[in-house]
Amino acid sequence: MSKRKSKERVTVQQKPGGGTAWVLIALLLLMGVGGAFAVFNYLGQEEPPPKKPEPKKVEIAVDWEKLKAKKARLLTVIPPLTDKEKMVHIPAGTFYMGAGRGEPFRDARPVHPVTLDEYWIDATEVTNAAFARFVKETGYVTVAEKKPDPKDFPNVPAEKLQPFSQVFKSPKSADVTMQSDVRYWWTAVYGACWFAPEGPDSTIENRWNHPVVHICYHDAVAYAKWAKKRLPTEAEWERAARGGLDQNPYAWGESLLIDDKWQCNIWQGNFPRDNDKLDGHYRTAPVGSFPANGFGLHDMAGNVWEWCADWYRPDYYKASPRNNPKGPKDSYDPNEPHLPKKVQRGGSFLCSKGFCTRYLPAGRGKGDLNSGASHIGFRCVSSTQPDQKEAR
Repeated sequence: MSKRKSKERVTVQQKPGGGTAWVLIALLLLMGVGGAFAVFNYLGQEEPPPKKPEPKKVEIAVDWEKLKAKKARLLTVIPPLTDKEKMVHIPAGTFYMGAGRGEPFRDARPVHPVTLDEYWIDATEVTNAAFARFVKETGYVTVAEKKPDPKDFPNVPAEKLQPFSQVFKSPKSADVTMQSDVRYWWTAVYGACWFAPEGPDSTIENRWNHPVVHICYHDAVAYAKWAKKRLPTEAEWERAARGGLDQNPYAWGESLLIDDKWQCNIWQGNFPRDNDKLDGHYRTAPVGSFPANGFGLHDMAGNVWEWCADWYRPDYYKASPRNNPKGPKDSYDPNEPHLPKKVQRGGSFLCSKGFCTRYLPAGRGKGDLNSGASHIGFRCVSSTQPDQKEAR
């Protein structure tokens, strides 16, 4: 979800994933949305929404000192990590990577065999508690906590260039559907960041075991280096997600539900207005809330998008190496050919069977390296057996 300069033709499959039309949204929010319908061609709208969106006001009057104090206090009360936050061994082997028949992912074809060396991967997404330990030890400041560069926003008044990130908010209007402009459900919120996920008045104090969000690619890489790990390649991520099941549509098998029970945190109901919460969650869920897959991994579908190390190209599978592929040498997105992007995987709590099915193991997302949002996190891998106590 871009905080920087770009324009993107967004499709229904791309909207929930970290695409970089978000900078356009952010600019409109920061500068006011008068005349915003001139950008519909960039947003992929075949027709305008049934009703013009009301201009969204972004509150600038954040008490930044109070927010800073909240962070300092949270760093003094970090709870111990749970037993679920460990690394799991994935043995060397071959699997079939890519989207099979009936799956709508044109950028995940053709299906092809991939052989990988052994590796270890986090059993869960990196939690708020784990990320807080990193911040406490290093003093790291995420991109969402920093003021945007004026060079990227040359026409925005200086007083409006405050730290912000994109937060999902359900629209109230019955006229809003999944085909509507994404500005109906994404809002640039000043002060929104990893320890204040919905903005300055929110907190992670009762969400320590939830996945950390508002994480951009650079934030994820910094954490991985500190933890003596790295981000997974796209192939490593997909092999882990499939849990030893080849060419199954879901990370747990062939059916969305097992014994009428939801197996992941995604959207149930009329997106983006009504979440029936049949899985028990509206936003993120505590890691490990759902059964592990065949490799013992949790949340490889839904909850939050996860960064991978690979550059994104929609044509990469046609030429991908069959042994230990590490992604293409550069990035190319035909919607934004001049903006480098990294792969994101796993979907999020905003995916659904009817809206975005990229929570399936073959589904691919993409994101600008400087972009974070309220549904973007990560997990790490290691090429060598970790000291589990140290890795946690």
